[in-house]
Amino acid sequence: MTWTTPADLRAQVQRLWDRGLLLASLIDGGPLFPLRLRLRTPSSAELADRFDEVRRWIAELRQCPHCRVVMNEVHHRVLGANQVPDQVWVDTLDDALALIGRRRDAKRFRALVELTREREPSALAWLARRPLAALELASEWPLLLDVVGWVRAHPRPGIYLREIDVPGVHTKLVEAHRTVLCALLDAALPREAIDDRFSAVSQFCRRYGFRDKPARIRFRLLDPYRSLLAPGTDQDIAVTADAFARLEPPLGRVFITENETNFLAFPPARESIVIFGAGYGWEALANARWLSRCEIRYWGDIDTHGFAILDQLRGHFPHVEAFLMDRQTLLAHQSQWVEEPHPLRRDLVRLRPEERQLFDDLRHDRIREALRLEQERIGFSWITAALASLPPQSN
Repeated sequence: MTWTTPADLRAQVQRLWDRGLLLASLIDGGPLFPLRLRLRTPSSAELADRFDEVRRWIAELRQCPHCRVVMNEVHHRVLGANQVPDQVWVDTLDDALALIGRRRDAKRFRALVELTREREPSALAWLARRPLAALELASEWPLLLDVVGWVRAHPRPGIYLREIDVPGVHTKLVEAHRTVLCALLDAALPREAIDDRFSAVSQFCRRYGFRDKPARIRFRLLDPYRSLLAPGTDQDIAVTADAFARLEPPLGRVFITENETNFLAFPPARESIVIFGAGYGWEALANARWLSRCEIRYWGDIDTHGFAILDQLRGHFPHVEAFLMDRQTLLAHQSQWVEEPHPLRRDLVRLRPEERQLFDDLRHDRIREALRLEQERIGFSWITAALASLPPQSN
């Protein structure tokens, strides 16, 4: 049967629920009701050929609860005058909720709306946009409003999230609901309390003036004759970015590598350290002004993203040189080539001419499609030979 059934009517209203429109109407009073539903009715030929089926369909449709069926008199040349459904209406929101069994959920949402209207009216707009998400958060919603109210009363507090002193609020609650809290805080706080340089979710603390977990920099002293820790102990050290910036160590050469195994196995080198890199994030190193007077050599994968990291690092330290990221190293390790999953295609503006030529060959697949040589696949003797061939450090 292609005629509209009670199940079809419920499905139409359910779609409005799934889109959040029914609950949103509790806030904005949108003109949804009375709501006319779509209705497929028998044709004139079907009325004559399937008269008994049509009568059963009419009876079933008129018995659909919470729907108002408007009948229309149809004059048929064989059957004469008959009353046939012409329109179906859901007159009120309560009828719509009852039709799909959502009255209890709507009651819970009304309670959220009243609580929000009383305590944080600025959050009503989010409730209207995301009513179903709000229902899922119903048990935690009062605490989230507590967080918003506390931050509004203490803008840019300069403390850790752990120090928010509100009953029931803890760090895991804030971290688990950063996306929602960002939307609520952006609506509730004055613009001067929000630092738009930082993204709302991934940089939540800096955006709203909380203390963030300090970035840590891990490095090894490579000179066996120099130490920061007790002599004879492993000089594998991790410090905060602020502490690293204040080190002023007696050395002239810095290596940076992205691979932890390479970091741990890096050969000894006079007046040198090796830093365990952090991918595309170099802000933690940027404040270490003493690096500007050091020779810096970056060792990454020979692929498009490796050169992109080198390019970004030069945005902070223009004098950085590449280490083992040359064509000779690539061609000498052909048996170790692998595939780069998602090669970069955009231009890089800080590469040296030879680097740019190799990068262009990689991104345009001139050597082989999606070519990569990972740094950990380079022979160790090749590494030691490359170190030995470096020019002496300038004083």
